[in-house]
Amino acid sequence: MTDDVIDDRALVARAAAGSDEAFRTLYRSYVRPVYWVAFGLVGIAADAEDVTQETFVTAWRKIPSLRLEGVSLLPWLATICRLQAQNRLRARRRHGSHAQLDAEIPSLVDVEAQVVEAETVAAILAAVDRLSELDREIFRLCAAEGYGYEAAAASLGVTHGTVRNRLSRIRSRMRATAMETETS
Repeated sequence: MTDDVIDDRALVARAAAGSDEAFRTLYRSYVRPVYWVAFGLVGIAADAEDVTQETFVTAWRKIPSLRLEGVSLLPWLATICRLQAQNRLRARRRHGSHAQLDAEIPSLVDVEAQVVEAETVAAILAAVDRLSELDREIFRLCAAEGYGYEAAAASLGVTHGTVRNRLSRIRSRMRATAMETETS
């Protein structure tokens, strides 16, 4: 890992010390995976957005006491997300919008799939760390932050074609990494 790449442990330590910038970096890194975990649990996009927001609010409050054991913050965030999703589903049931909620939570959560997903995410993050600085920035802007090719190219001072071609290669590498992890 190069000096310009900051790992989750360093970001967590800085966020725990009150760094908004470090927490924002963690948020940008994990908001999409947390959203998809939430959506898988609650099944409604608006509720998944709320659960994602509640997950990060809770994380912000609890991060000063967190001692990160692994290299990724995602498993901790996924646990918070699951608890927030349970709360959301209970509230739905109380308010009569859905009848079958608490009883179905265990069947909705496939622990083995979550472990495989966490391993896949960790492998992809490690593969991203091995990319060149330009490729990491292209990946961050386009895949993580949703920039279009033109916007990413303008931000990085490269051509549209450079972003498009490099992102295509990066995505191919990430798919191969994901497939290797899931089959092993």
